[in-house]
This record gives sequence, structure tokens and C-alpha cells, in this order.
Amino acid sequence: MLLRCLPFPAQLVKTITCDRGAEFANWRRMEERLHCEVYFTDPYCAWQKGNIENLNGLLREFYPRGRNLSRVAPATLKRDLALLNARPRKVLNFHSAQD
Repeated sequence: MLLRCLPFPAQLVKTITCDRGAEFANWRRMEERLHCEVYFTDPYCAWQKGNIENLNGLLREFYPRGRNLSRVAPATLKRDLALLNARPRKVLNFHSAQD
């Protein structure tokens, strides 16, 4: 799913840090296709990657817990990702990821 939703060239991805959710079970495939390294946080240490938890909360505004994302059209996911990337973030000094 991640590979289909990238809004930028895959060669720009250097690393991916994620939690240990089932959605990353194919992490080796991501490394091969994106030519990057995938890192994982330690179990039950979500604070190691606070941005993941923050993004999960933001994603829940679009997709409630339990929603099957494989049934969401790729165009819809891309649109929602663009909306999230346009959102000002405190960690970016209230700029958006697109700025």
C-alpha cells in the first residue's frame, strides 16, 4: 500500500522508521523496491517515534480504527495524504510538510 501512495519519487526515500504493526510485515519488499533501510521502534515504546503516533491520530480523522484501507481507492488515499501534508505542524514551526 505504501508503495502505491508515495507522492514523490521513491529514490528520495532514504530510511523508513515504523512501529511493529502488521501493515509493515512486508518490510523487506519495501527495502528492495525503495532501495532504503527500514527501522522499527522497540515493542511498546511508541515514544521512540512520536511522529508515528501523531500521524496515526491524524489519519484517524479520515479513517476510523478498524477501517479496511485496502478498500479505499488509491486516488482517495493520495488526496487525503495531500491534505495531511498541507496541514501546518508544530514540529515544523507551524509550516506544512509541503512548504
